[in-house]
Amino acid sequence: MSVIENIERQIAENPILLYMKGSPNLPSCGFSAKAAKAISACGEHFSYIDILQYPDIRATLPKYANWPTFPQLWIDGQLVGGCDIILEMFYEGELQLLIKQTAQKYKTLK
Repeated sequence: MSVIENIERQIAENPILLYMKGSPNLPSCGFSAKAAKAISACGEHFSYIDILQYPDIRATLPKYANWPTFPQLWIDGQLVGGCDIILEMFYEGELQLLIKQTAQKYKTLK
């Protein structure tokens, strides 16, 4: 499986997916910490990939997504954005709504 195929599989299999440095409980950068905290505060399960553990994904995803930085939040197969966008959406109440709707959609499909 190529790196692109692996990324596409991860995005397809995880309705709410954060590519970040470290983990939500032990982030390795301030931006990843802020993003994970905001997403966690939405109260739904989300998946994460620690890009520091996968240098091939770290190198390839910015080109694939046309988004140069991490973290990257993907919801329902679409790139939402990075830390600034995640926080802005959270403070506006948009992130909570999007995450709850996506979580509910996938609970219904199971």
